[in-house]
Amino acid sequence: MAHQVDRVVEDLGSALRQLKDSMRGMPLHKNGFKAAHDRMARAMGTLTTELTDARAAIKP
Repeated sequence: MAHQVDRVVEDLGSALRQLKDSMRGMPLHKNGFKAAHDRMARAMGTLTTELTDARAAIKP
């Protein structure tokens, strides 16, 4: 089970890197997109941290 958590965390990191790469050159400050992006990035960081911390509590 912990292996699955590791894989999910890796996939989340990969998806966030792809999002970052795809946003290059995009006007972020238009229509409040920057605020929504910042909230999403903060939430994903929290989720990743919580999953990593919970990995030890998950029984194999």
